[in-house]
Parts: sequence; structure tokens; C-alpha cells
Amino acid sequence: MTQHIAFIGLGNMGGPMAKNLIKKEFKVTVYDLNAKAVADLKSAGANTADNAKSAIQDADVIISMLPNGAIVKSLYTGSNGLINHVKKDVLIIDSSTIAADDARAVAKACEQKGIAMIDAPVSGGTAAAEAGTLTFICGGEAAHFENAKSVLSAMGRHIFHAGASGAGQVAKICNNMLLAIHMIGTAEALNMGAQQGLDPKVMSEIMKASSGNNWSLQVYNPYPNVMPNVPSSNDYQGGFMVDLMSKDLGLSQELAAKSKSATPLGALATQLYQIHQGTGAGGKDFSSILQLLQKNN
Repeated sequence: MTQHIAFIGLGNMGGPMAKNLIKKEFKVTVYDLNAKAVADLKSAGANTADNAKSAIQDADVIISMLPNGAIVKSLYTGSNGLINHVKKDVLIIDSSTIAADDARAVAKACEQKGIAMIDAPVSGGTAAAEAGTLTFICGGEAAHFENAKSVLSAMGRHIFHAGASGAGQVAKICNNMLLAIHMIGTAEALNMGAQQGLDPKVMSEIMKASSGNNWSLQVYNPYPNVMPNVPSSNDYQGGFMVDLMSKDLGLSQELAAKSKSATPLGALATQLYQIHQGTGAGGKDFSSILQLLQKNN
């Protein structure tokens, strides 16, 4: 019997994820506040709903991909939250990147109603979302994680169980803090080389074959026209917005303060992305941090 999946949140990541579920022949019902995003999924074969409550009717699995913890908590545990309307044996998978405490709060509310729920934030960016090769970093009970694998593997290549509820969010926040740090470092190195007359393409190849090699160089080069099909070669449009990176870095520093972890580079990265965001770059891809550095050229 084909599983019925309700997918809520069809942004740059959620939309491609839902399409991959359709390609794998799941029955998918979608909802988003953006009518254009809903129409796009309808043309791809999804059923559509006028609201979240309608979307989850008879759903075996609910997947959400939303901007922040406040929206996630409101969706599931608000005054008319979805946990009051789901079928008994539903599995909730929240793939938003939110504070671990928010994920734990939703999981606890689900547990009190006998509902299975895992937090499953993703890594890999829009290219991996489109290709179905995302990394899922999951927190929650082992049995719930095992039950989610067949659905997650339709959208991703690597699926990890990080630990109890909230653990997926902790791992994701640590990862994104590191991502911001090495993206800034990569942009700094390429910018300095270009200022000295070096070709950024040549510099990139040198560093990829040397000790400076990293993910930003390999698949997400921040310098325009070095690598095709990445945001930097499309005026930094699409991809992972500066607004979202700033949000995630803010979460990293909240977590650092709570756990008394020393994150001096994470703190500096947070400041730089907040400055960049303040210049009006919030809607651009996070690799546009190069532009902030170039302002000082």
C-alpha cells in the first residue's frame, strides 16, 4: 500500500524534496502559504490543500520544512495544532533547522499524545535537494528513526541517527557553523589571490589539490564564474539565503552559551553574516559573503 505523505513548506529546499517523493511514487499532498509553490507541485503530480489541517487528513507521514522554531511549534502544538488532528499511527518528520529545545518541546508534546516524531534537518543545499542526495541528521527514538528511513531515502543519500530528540538539530547547527567558517575562509583566500592578480579558477584548483581543500571549493565556489550551476555564477540567486545562515549562526551561539562551549570563529562568522545581512543581502545566497569582503578592496 502506497504511503500518503503530507508535505508542509515548499521553499527552495522543501519543493524539490516533495518532488522527489512524487518521483518515487508516494502519494503526496502539499501545502504552503505561497500559492505559486503549491501550483508548481501540483503540476509535478502532487495533491494540494488549502490549509495545513486539510493537508494532513489521512496522512501516514507528515514532513515539514519551515523557516524557524516558532512556526514549527505553532504548526504542531499551537491552539489548533496539527497534533490534535492527525491519525493515530502517523509519523511526523520535521526537517526544519530550529533550536534543539524547540525540537524537544514538539517531540514531548507528540509523545504525550502517543505520536511518533523525529527531528531530521538536512544538509547538502538546493542542488542535493533537487538530486535527491541530501544528508538527513535525525534525532528521536531509534524505532521512529527506523520507520522514517524508507521515506528519507527517497530524498537523501546519507541518513544518520544522531541521538535522542533534538540531537539532529544540535548536529546540524554545529555543521552549519563550520560551513559558515569555511565559506568565509574560502572567500577570503580567493579574494586575496584575485587582488594579487591570480585567476580564481586556477587558485581554486590549487587549493582543491592542497591542504586548503573543503566543501565550498569542491561544490559551492563563492567566486563568480569559477563553477557552473552554483549561486555565485547566478548573481547569488537561489541556494541557501544569508537570512537563513544568520538565523542558524544565531542558534549556534545560543547553543554555545548554553553549553559553555568556546566558539570564537563561530562568533566572528555570526557577526560577519549579520553585517552582510544588514547591507540588504539577506535574500542572496550565503556564498555572497565574498561581496562583503570585496567592499574593502
